[in-house]
Amino acid sequence: MAGRIAFDDFEKVDIRVGTVIDAQPFPEARKPAIKLTIDFGAEIGVKKSSAQLTVHYRPEQLVGRQVCAVVNFPPRQIGPFMSEVLTLGMPDADGAVVLIAPDLKTPNGGKLF
Repeated sequence: MAGRIAFDDFEKVDIRVGTVIDAQPFPEARKPAIKLTIDFGAEIGVKKSSAQLTVHYRPEQLVGRQVCAVVNFPPRQIGPFMSEVLTLGMPDADGAVVLIAPDLKTPNGGKLF
């Protein structure tokens, strides 16, 4: 377990919901990954993300799906790709990523609280 943080620290992490509008294989990545293009609504716009989702998801399964992501980390260069947000997931029993998403449709850009 990580150390305790203040509620103010939690509020600094901006986690939003968005809809995947494009997903492509990312064969250039060191670890198997998929390049995502995610629409976070008018306030944040469309952002790109690289996510290691290849065990449970194929690119065509992700288009139209809502995901949660941290939108206020600085962009990160992953090989030839600039990842602008951190798409969130949890490990399954074998350590493969399972996406975090709302269980009901929510407006793009909605903030986790």
